[in-house]
Amino acid sequence: MSEFSKSLTVTTSGLKAQATRLRHLAENISNADTPGYRRKLVSFETDFSAGRGTASVETGPVRLDRSALERVFDPSHPMSDAEGYHDGSNVDLLIELTDAREAQRSYEANLKVFEQTRKMSSSLMDLLRK
Repeated sequence: MSEFSKSLTVTTSGLKAQATRLRHLAENISNADTPGYRRKLVSFETDFSAGRGTASVETGPVRLDRSALERVFDPSHPMSDAEGYHDGSNVDLLIELTDAREAQRSYEANLKVFEQTRKMSSSLMDLLRK
């Protein structure tokens, strides 16, 4: 496998991993007001496949955040108990937006490496044609 192919493999795996992370962050943000919703957490794992000569990144299993759910006082809510409270979500929008910005920047960095690798490969092919 050429060095260009290895580079593209690594950056592609990074793009896929960050896209998955962004998808779950978007789900968390959209369900911030859903009663009983638990925040989804995405972890990354390194894949050392034999014979490839490179490692790639993959998303691990999606886990649910086990921190305490917010208790919301709303006696008119159908899920409220006798005291008028129900479980809200444990999504903190500030954390989710910060994580989304980090994932976006990581995605953009991987995309930049992908584009640079493609340009270098194209330039090499032009040099070889001469």
